[in-house]
Amino acid sequence: MKNSLLALTLLLSTSPLLAQTAWTDHSRALPDKLRQVPVGLTLWHTPNPNYPEADPSKPGQYVWKHSTMLRAEAADLEIVECGSFIWYSAEGWKANMRETPAEFAELFNCPQGQLRQGATYTFAKNYRYAASAQQLYGGDALWYILAKDKNGKLYKGMGLIETEATVR
Repeated sequence: MKNSLLALTLLLSTSPLLAQTAWTDHSRALPDKLRQVPVGLTLWHTPNPNYPEADPSKPGQYVWKHSTMLRAEAADLEIVECGSFIWYSAEGWKANMRETPAEFAELFNCPQGQLRQGATYTFAKNYRYAASAQQLYGGDALWYILAKDKNGKLYKGMGLIETEATVR
């Protein structure tokens, strides 16, 4: 009985359906969390696509250097959540990271996570690192921001960054 329970647990924990909880409807492009939320923010990355380069401060290691910018378009907004999904295999979108409003405020230099309409906020050193050439892999990251207006209406902003595996 104990072995049967262990086998069932392993089967369920490795099931593709359970591993895909961030993106359950493969007939739609967006992960579940972002669907049916109106766009009210503009989010973009530069440079994009992004290529790794040797990290001069750490010989043998690599860095993808890019910045991420955000602008509230709909109104003055308050950050609810910031995060990303990654796509690096045929399995599709996977939840990657999630930042709290306080973490967002620090990363984007945005006091108390309060976005002023029309103002641009920048995460200047939104870098990804690899410890060796063997760890260089390409993939796409869909960054998202969820924020609410003074009436509690939720808005999203999204920005796709293409990270490549080839050193230029």
